[in-house]
Amino acid sequence: MTKELKQEYTLKITQANKTQLITILYEMLLIYTKEAEQAYMREDRMEFREAIRKARGCVDELLNSLNFEYGLAMNFLQLYLYVNRELIRAEAQKIKEPLANVEKVVRGLHETYQKLEAMDTSGPVMQNVQTVYAGLTYGKYQLNENLADQGIDRGFRA
Repeated sequence: MTKELKQEYTLKITQANKTQLITILYEMLLIYTKEAEQAYMREDRMEFREAIRKARGCVDELLNSLNFEYGLAMNFLQLYLYVNRELIRAEAQKIKEPLANVEKVVRGLHETYQKLEAMDTSGPVMQNVQTVYAGLTYGKYQLNENLADQGIDRGFRA
């Protein structure tokens, strides 16, 4: 993941509600899966393993986000465990075929959660973060973002 993409996802995370956080995790998982496929094609074994490790980190976060008070959580648990097994199989056997299975499952979940985002009207999970205004100023080759409310207590509560 490029530095710019990391910054973009950091910003998205600070402004996201619960549903959007799950969608972001799916997006990141798809990015890392694609990076693993590209590393495999370049025969870069270290990058392949690193991308799979990062993808598994996303799966771990998804597993930790499950709320077992709802019966549907068991279905998600099975899907996440399957995705994790496929990632492990790709790494252990040094093959890329399981990555296609991962992408298929995660893409379906991602599309579903994108639809759920429209129904979730809750506010951002993170409180007391910087407000970002995009599009107010322009650089020579890029859009600049301005940050507001940069007080000394940002991120901390007394």
